[in-house]
Amino acid sequence: MKRASLFALILAFAAAAQNPPAPQHRDLEAVPDEPAKPAATPPAKITIPRSYALVIGISHYENLPPQAQLKYPDRDADSIYTVLISQQGGQFPPENVHVLKDSDATLKNITDQLENWLPSVAKDDDRVLIYFAGHGFISNGASYFAPYDLRRDDIPGTAYPLSRLGEVIGSKIHAKWKVLLADACHSGAITPEADRAQVTQSLLDLNKSLFVVTASRDREQSFEGPGWGGGHGIFTYYIVKGLEGEADTSGDGVVSAQELGDYVYANVSQATGERQHPTFDRGSFDTNMVLAYNPNRVTAAKLPPPKFGTLVIETNMDGVEVMVDGKSVGVVNKASALRLPGIQPGVHTVQGNHAGYQPDGPREQEVYPGQETTVSLRILIARQRKRSAVDHFNHGLQFYNKGYEQNYKQAVTEFQQALQIDPTYSQAALFLGRAYRSLFDYDTANQYFKQAVDIDPDYLEARVSYAGGLLDTGASDEAIRQLNFVMQRDANNGTALYLLSQAYFRKGVYDQAVRAGKQAVKLIPHKAEAHLWLADSLRLYDDGLHSTADLPNAESEYHQYLALSDFDSKFAGKLNYYVMPFLIGVGSKKRAAQTDIWKDLRAQANFGLCDCEWLLKNWDSAIGYCENALSYNPKDLYSHYRLGILYSQKFNVLNAHAAAPNGLDLLVDARKQFNSVIALNSDVDQAVNSRKYIQNIDQFLGRQQ
Repeated sequence: MKRASLFALILAFAAAAQNPPAPQHRDLEAVPDEPAKPAATPPAKITIPRSYALVIGISHYENLPPQAQLKYPDRDADSIYTVLISQQGGQFPPENVHVLKDSDATLKNITDQLENWLPSVAKDDDRVLIYFAGHGFISNGASYFAPYDLRRDDIPGTAYPLSRLGEVIGSKIHAKWKVLLADACHSGAITPEADRAQVTQSLLDLNKSLFVVTASRDREQSFEGPGWGGGHGIFTYYIVKGLEGEADTSGDGVVSAQELGDYVYANVSQATGERQHPTFDRGSFDTNMVLAYNPNRVTAAKLPPPKFGTLVIETNMDGVEVMVDGKSVGVVNKASALRLPGIQPGVHTVQGNHAGYQPDGPREQEVYPGQETTVSLRILIARQRKRSAVDHFNHGLQFYNKGYEQNYKQAVTEFQQALQIDPTYSQAALFLGRAYRSLFDYDTANQYFKQAVDIDPDYLEARVSYAGGLLDTGASDEAIRQLNFVMQRDANNGTALYLLSQAYFRKGVYDQAVRAGKQAVKLIPHKAEAHLWLADSLRLYDDGLHSTADLPNAESEYHQYLALSDFDSKFAGKLNYYVMPFLIGVGSKKRAAQTDIWKDLRAQANFGLCDCEWLLKNWDSAIGYCENALSYNPKDLYSHYRLGILYSQKFNVLNAHAAAPNGLDLLVDARKQFNSVIALNSDVDQAVNSRKYIQNIDQFLGRQQ
């Protein structure tokens, strides 16, 4: 399938052509070599502005025929998201990157994100990036992006006009650096050539307020196919590789707008045999714009001329994780090689990993300008564990599965011995991390989780545990990066999804928490904690309307959690419930008793129900739930505070029309709850408010004596 690019300001998307151009066609017109540039002295400090991004990728359209469906835009959107949140790439905070794919990318959602969310968060000194991959259409001379729910018989009413996009970017979104990454995909049978040219020109006209790069010239087509990183739009593939650092021809670690534009132009033109030429206005953007920064790529040596080579990775086994220069670049199967064009010439390290086998590499591999270099990875030797290491590991499992502190300590000893005998025993490292986590030694636990991942980069179970451990210590951003890796390899990993829900909840990004939570409970409906984090996210999610419509759904999820976790607390300890793999990530540093986490979560669910009923003004039932919460955790500050509010409000309602005050005992009870808040933590806002409420109560009660 071919797609003509709509536009692609700074980073654009390209996706089309199921069959990539044959390799021999890419060199029809060589890009002239440029003199090698001396490495720039890295600046003392690279300042990355606060950054926000909206990433949209639509492969499947609700109302378009089969021949109009696209193949790679949703996968391309995943890759753009990954490189944007990478610490060796865009360095965007994960919660600041919103992703809409396929059925989520409706006209309503796209409009809301563009016209409400981005203008509400971006400030004058920020960086804003918008990425779109999907269809574009012309109707009555106007150009449009096609959302998932577009109807061909009503394009003006069901598509997003580019004229409005220009107005939004130019006047509503305030930022010093504005980037639009877009590739509107067209099949020649759907959109006439003249329309494609008009769409491209419409996008170029937006360059007054941002850095513009189009995927191709007027009347050209852009291509996609499996030959670029396992399946991408060619333009987007090079955008991603450029942001990963391949475009950094100065060697200062920074990918500038100029460098990215030059890199993408040279490589896309060559890869398509000069059939596709990205364009950008070299004088219309801030030359200081930092698109990505990777300090690991800073070099004191002169870099070779910017004529890039290609790594072709082949293997003898399916599901081999490929690492280039220590970074995962994808999975290769024995039936089809993984092509990685756009690699800077020079020496690179390549390694293949497959769980349960000795890795092939890392080995050094020279990449030559303008040439393909084939690397044959051979995964041959199954890891042979020494019997003594396996015995220690199995003994450790026996102790670990019994639960309770003393058994965890015994498990630690056994797992350590197994790992000492066999330093490649990734399972021992994983369970050693879990045992330390069970002992509430979160920092040591994370060291071993990371060691398990370093030993076997494709060990998804270890990455999920590592993410849970990172949540324990408040490192939510890195947890999201680990979980994103897992989701790229296993989109139906329900545990990863509920941990994503928890991570976004803890960062206050409730819409994304709700989205991940709903997917999690659909995939793992019997996982109690998935329901709990979805419930919390639904309770706190504010869609701007301050509606209580989600509260009944939140209550339903809380009840699901309580039903699924309804067993005796001693049995919880025996089941290792409170430290089950990937269970909680409660962010608590306390060394609790062995059933504390089970009790804490039961308290959390009951408080959530209390809060929902309070918001619905059902005072009596709210009081009952908060009292239940305190029966599990008497030191729950929030339940004490909410109870104080509830008793006070119930007193006010009772005396709204009374001639003489009734229910003074409610005020006495409220005062006790507020005092408990102050005793638990005198510095929080709730304690400040509690002092004021106590003063008011004392004044009122004093007048009644």
